[in-house]
Amino acid sequence: MSELIELAKRRGYFFQSNEAYGGAAGFYTYGPQGASLKRNVEEAWRDRFVVREGNVEIDAPTVTPEPVFEASGHLDGFDDMLVECPECGESHRADHLVEDASDVEDAETYPPEEVAELIADLDLECPSCGADLAGESVEEFNLMFETGIGPGSGQAAYLRPETAQGMFVEFPRLKEYARNQLPFGVAQIGNGYRNEISPRNALLRAREFTMAELELFVDPEEDRPDLDAVADVELPLYSAARQEADGEEYQYLTPQAALDEGVVNGEWVAYFLAVSKRWFERVGVDMDRFRFRQHLPGELAHYASDCWDAEAEVDGDWVELEGVANRTDYDLEKHAKHSDENFTVFKQYDEPKTVERVTVDPDMSYLGPEFGGAAADVADALETLAERDRAAFDDDEVTVEVDGEEHAVPVEKTGFSVDEVTESGEHVTPHVIEPAFGVGRVVYSVLAHSLHTDEVDDEERQVLRLPPEVAPTTVGVFPMMDKDGMGELARDLAADLRARGIDVTYDDSGNIGRRYRRQDEVGTPYCVTVDYESLEDGEARRASDSASGDEPRAGTVTLRERDSTDQVRVAIDDLPHLLADLRAGERSFDDLR
Repeated sequence: MSELIELAKRRGYFFQSNEAYGGAAGFYTYGPQGASLKRNVEEAWRDRFVVREGNVEIDAPTVTPEPVFEASGHLDGFDDMLVECPECGESHRADHLVEDASDVEDAETYPPEEVAELIADLDLECPSCGADLAGESVEEFNLMFETGIGPGSGQAAYLRPETAQGMFVEFPRLKEYARNQLPFGVAQIGNGYRNEISPRNALLRAREFTMAELELFVDPEEDRPDLDAVADVELPLYSAARQEADGEEYQYLTPQAALDEGVVNGEWVAYFLAVSKRWFERVGVDMDRFRFRQHLPGELAHYASDCWDAEAEVDGDWVELEGVANRTDYDLEKHAKHSDENFTVFKQYDEPKTVERVTVDPDMSYLGPEFGGAAADVADALETLAERDRAAFDDDEVTVEVDGEEHAVPVEKTGFSVDEVTESGEHVTPHVIEPAFGVGRVVYSVLAHSLHTDEVDDEERQVLRLPPEVAPTTVGVFPMMDKDGMGELARDLAADLRARGIDVTYDDSGNIGRRYRRQDEVGTPYCVTVDYESLEDGEARRASDSASGDEPRAGTVTLRERDSTDQVRVAIDDLPHLLADLRAGERSFDDLR
């Protein structure tokens, strides 16, 4: 990690923000190389999860009014466990202290009281001053940054901890854009904020970070993914059952096999695990250090029927890069209840259907005097019971329970009836399938997995083997020497490639070997060198074309590939299309040999 962080600062990938003023933990600035790498990772995600899946993208505000988070449950449940040092006053993430000092892997799933007991049993000390933490209470700390809208006290609001709520809240309008047809997906790439107790490990646990999230709204009864499209993907699965059995072996299963064996719960989750694995490999995550880990019962969110984390091994630790969850209809139901808006989609039947409809219309002139303040709750309980068990109304009297107390109501006072009605369709509350990615964590993992040290020409070389698609720069252009027209030709070539949309760096400083090493270390996949042969070959081509009356052609250059350091001679005229094809993966360097 220290080697990577040093390289990141020196070569402009990322560094702590505001260092001139001492910095603030958990905030990082992406330098020129890092901003480009991050942008390329985002574009690759957008290509796969938005464009190719036929979804749409929105951009919602990062400041969100408080009622949204009251509905979503973030005000009450978006907490981490904090322990405060009695000597220096520093606050620490209690579950992380336990995990770092023991074999416990998922301390965040334990109640705060048990974590406090573990801190005492392990004789843990404050990482800042060494004071004993045994006996200190472990408290829950809400991670959201609070702010306000408007002057003075204004309207209470928070910086969003995830982009998802921006998509859920706007569902009533977004469904109109989708012409009320399920399934449809809405994606968003943007910043989120979490006031981490103890941010650490650079981009892996920051207070401001970028997420890429897809919310796919589906009819749980009818909509199915195209599993045939991912039938050959082998998933490295670390199931909850294997974890609870202390097993270290993963199951390598295709999506269909994972479903057949009951390892993965739901076709959509299996589908996106496969799509995600292909994408992670595409952007440079080492598949030998990659797995999908299923959430244990204690950490599974109350709204999710199943959730798997895509994890990469970095510096000996497993880092969560993505969560793939079936959020059921929890979010839409919550926002419907709190906002009184319509969060359903009307599904038209092929032909009208005649169905039996149960209704309850209680006589409030009876319920009011009979039950007083509980009358409204009794009426609601009657309606709920009628939907669940109409047979309960077969006798002269029906009994419902409100706040632990039973209330008997004459059936004739309930307004209970069963009527035949003709319906043209029904209102469906969609379920939500969510692949949610931490972009900074993906960037960090790709850098960590791409960083290698080897030997070239009896000299140690540090190299970032980034995939061409995400590398900050596609090609470095060098003159062998800046004289005799080589520098002019190289600068013209660099300008022409930039004009064609190719990321180029130009370098004429130092010997050619040093320039290659600089580009290897920064991850540039290809280098082009203009030399005397380029000038001579160009003159010969132009003379030949002039004699034949053809359009004059440029000369040739040396094209070098980063990982192998192999070189081939290519025509300058062919270079723009060739580099574009290499970056897109439509051709390989082996094809040119």
